[in-house]
This record gives sequence, C-alpha cells and structure tokens, in this order.
Amino acid sequence: MGKISPSANQALVDQLKELHVRGVLTQMAERGQLLELKCEMPKCFSSRGRKAFDSKTHPPTDWAPSADHYPIPKALGGELRPWNVRVGHVLCNRVDYGWRTRVVTLLKRFDMSLEEIAADLNKKRIKAPHGTNRWTAASVRRALAS
Repeated sequence: MGKISPSANQALVDQLKELHVRGVLTQMAERGQLLELKCEMPKCFSSRGRKAFDSKTHPPTDWAPSADHYPIPKALGGELRPWNVRVGHVLCNRVDYGWRTRVVTLLKRFDMSLEEIAADLNKKRIKAPHGTNRWTAASVRRALAS
C-alpha cells in the first residue's frame, strides 16, 4: 500500500497552519489521514466553494475550518479522533448538527412521521438543504443519515 508523499502532507499541514488550525485536523494531515482541505459536510453553504476557508479566529467565522464529530456525534459519545472526524466549515457543521438534533428530537419525543417533520420544519422556516427551498420527507431522511 503506497503512502502519500511527505511533500503533499507538508503542503496541507502548512495550509492548516496558515489558517491557524491546530488539533486533530493538523494531526490527521501530518499522518496522511487528511487528503485535502475541503468541506465534507453533506450540504456546503459556502458561495466560494468547498475548498475556500477563512483563518480560524476567536470566535471563528462561519467559513473557518471545523472538525465535525462524524459518524458518532459528540452528544452520543463521539470523540475528536481521526476515525470520527470530517472537515467542514463552521456554519455547515452547525447547520448539519442542528438538523440532526431537531429531527431526532421530533422522532423520539413526538413520534412524528418524516412528512410531519418536514411540515414542521417548513412551518418554522428552518433553512432547507442547499439547492432546495422546502423540506420533504426524503430531505428529512437524508438530514438524519448525514
């Protein structure tokens, strides 16, 4: 099995350092576990594209890099470890987490159908997935699976 060239790893590490990113994302780049800096969220909202990131500041901007707990969310015990991380923009990560949390709550607490959840999200004017203007049962299901 071939390894990623050290120069490719170093270029990505340098890119992350320029953006003031530390922690698990930098560790992953150093180990060849991160191939490129690209928003991996199912829905990316950046008008500049999946590969455009702002420097990480405090507080971070919507378009700064963010380590998303995936596939096991932090709320369910997921850790920021290479096997449980994907890269996203702060906003894309926050929106995705919000959808999953809201949908799971409606399923668990109110035993609602996907159609009922879609109607509730539309009624409350919750931003629909990128490229659509309304929630449907299918888009609710996809949001759950993301």
